[in-house]
Amino acid sequence: MSKTWARAKGVGQGLSGGAWGAGLALLLLAGTATGQTTRVDQGKREFDANCAVCHGSAGKGNGPYVDMLRRSPPDLTTLAKRNAGILPVNRLYETIEGANVPSHGSRDMPIWGTAYRVQAGEYYGEFPYDPVVYVRSRVLALVEYINRLQER
Repeated sequence: MSKTWARAKGVGQGLSGGAWGAGLALLLLAGTATGQTTRVDQGKREFDANCAVCHGSAGKGNGPYVDMLRRSPPDLTTLAKRNAGILPVNRLYETIEGANVPSHGSRDMPIWGTAYRVQAGEYYGEFPYDPVVYVRSRVLALVEYINRLQER
């Protein structure tokens, strides 16, 4: 491009190369500063997807499926209150994960450990992954979220 043509079109006039770089950097920084990064609440996401239909969105045991169950689901917001103010983390984890549930007997609640292992196998396929870590991280996210639901 000739200098004459560039001047006629106004190209290159106004800001020097260094000023262009600084202006571009400020523009990018301004976009970053104003753009809010959203943190994914994995526990809430897991609860809403898998637990709220029975336990209700607030964990009170009043979800839309409650009429179809043999037993009413417990109010998850009072677990600590009913246990001398301490959330029974181990019992909660084992109930959600379901590995220590007898093979025969009734259980309205799904065994999420098995469901998560199947989901992981479908998702990862032939890629190496650790199913124990996958299941544990999802169950612990739920336990942490249920802890936040506790009545204080």
